[in-house]
Amino acid sequence: MDQPATFGRTIQLFLVDGSPGGLLIATLHGWTGAVLVASQLHFSALTARREVDRTGIYILYGPDPNDPLKMRAYVGEADSVKTRIVQSAGERSFWETAVVVTTSDDALSKGHVRYLEARLIEIAAEAGRVVLDNAQEPSSDKRRLPEADRANMEAFLANLRTVLPVVGLDLLKARPTATVVAPPASSSVPSGPGVTFEIRHKSGVSATATEQDDEFIVLAGSEALKDTGHAQRSYGRLKQELVDDGVLSDAGADRYRFTRAYSFRSPSAAAAVVLDRNSNGRIEWKVKGSQQSYHDWQQAESVRAEMG
Repeated sequence: MDQPATFGRTIQLFLVDGSPGGLLIATLHGWTGAVLVASQLHFSALTARREVDRTGIYILYGPDPNDPLKMRAYVGEADSVKTRIVQSAGERSFWETAVVVTTSDDALSKGHVRYLEARLIEIAAEAGRVVLDNAQEPSSDKRRLPEADRANMEAFLANLRTVLPVVGLDLLKARPTATVVAPPASSSVPSGPGVTFEIRHKSGVSATATEQDDEFIVLAGSEALKDTGHAQRSYGRLKQELVDDGVLSDAGADRYRFTRAYSFRSPSAAAAVVLDRNSNGRIEWKVKGSQQSYHDWQQAESVRAEMG
């Protein structure tokens, strides 16, 4: 059976004052939604925009003060976002980025944004990428809308899930699910998605990983060295967090074991946790069953893509 065709999409990023760090407005071709993004420095420019005085939703986003390795987010809605977002921002000190979502034709009703708020909180909680600052998690089932309106809002959300990662917010992005991939049957180096990478250390510790949706995922059952005395502060804190969260369990005097797959921001972050020291993951990770490094494999993939 043929797979459905996928198509590219056009996102327009408008730099309001011409500066990359200033107020940004993101729009998606064919969508009436508009996403306005500003840092604390440009918050007044955001609230001065006419679009912000409309019915919409907003997100305050920044490092979690209780754990700098995590991000925190607050999601809200209002008939006039301008008034509510100023109030919410004044009550919270963690945020560094403010986002307002509205429409160019002011088509969102109070019922629409209440539903969107509930769904955004629900999706963000399921994704588990951020700590939610919302005291309550409203149920979308209680945000009653006619069936047609619910369908329209789900389509609106689908577009929002495309735009938000582009402007630096991944709170709605589902964590990839990785499964163990069998090693190659031949000595040839595999290509394409689903390739497994490995680290085999002289201590006997070994780990396997794969890449999905631009995230590097260490697979369940992988091992990681502990207490080598070489862990740097940033990765040492991340490693302790993984222990505290139960991702890493004690597996002997010199190692931990991954109880479940875990996605890292980069191959180097993954290698640093596995080897308990700062590491160049692009060199440390090898294609399983070969001596080809992640870096060399990636270069080869780029050449294959260019050749069609």
